[in-house]
Amino acid sequence: MTVIVLIAAPEGLRGHLTRWMVEVNAGVFVGNPSRRIRERLWELLAVRIGDGQAILVEPARNEQGWSVRTAGKDRWHPTDYDGLILSARRRFQPNENRPVAQ
Repeated sequence: MTVIVLIAAPEGLRGHLTRWMVEVNAGVFVGNPSRRIRERLWELLAVRIGDGQAILVEPARNEQGWSVRTAGKDRWHPTDYDGLILSARRRFQPNENRPVAQ
């Protein structure tokens, strides 16, 4: 199973994803596309996401059974903690416009 989450995505991306997946909630898509389709969808999302963010959760041969990819604005990013992939969010220091890794 594959899950794609779109945050602040440009017009048209959600419609494109509905060709291959089901939108179970606003911006959350679930489906079982082939690896080839999943790769092509990700290429499209990575190029067209702009100031939004796309998160892809896909099957993987690891301890958790899944892996994560992100594209676009760096709100959340996958982080490896001793072999477990967790989502981390960058925080801003006061009076700064750039994120600081936690």
